[in-house]
Amino acid sequence: MEDYLIVIERSATGYAAFSPDVPGCIATGKTVETTLAEMHSALRFHFEGMLEDGETLPVAKGMEHHISSGEYTFDPGDLLTTVPADELLADLPAVSPAV
Repeated sequence: MEDYLIVIERSATGYAAFSPDVPGCIATGKTVETTLAEMHSALRFHFEGMLEDGETLPVAKGMEHHISSGEYTFDPGDLLTTVPADELLADLPAVSPAV
């Protein structure tokens, strides 16, 4: 299972994060560390809601896919990191990621 790519951008008040694999899920924070922790929580919360609604979870494509595919264009100042899908999906009820 791949990792979810997290993109962290500088904002006027700190940092903002999103995952190209999970549209609509974002987080903010004053520091990179806080923003990453908030994004981790936001992804878990987002996935829980999707499962409650009977939706299929988005597939984690990994950093290499996003960089090589040209599917997403990164700004030079973006910080890129990943979160293991297994870590995010652990303990979620009836996990059924899309294939």
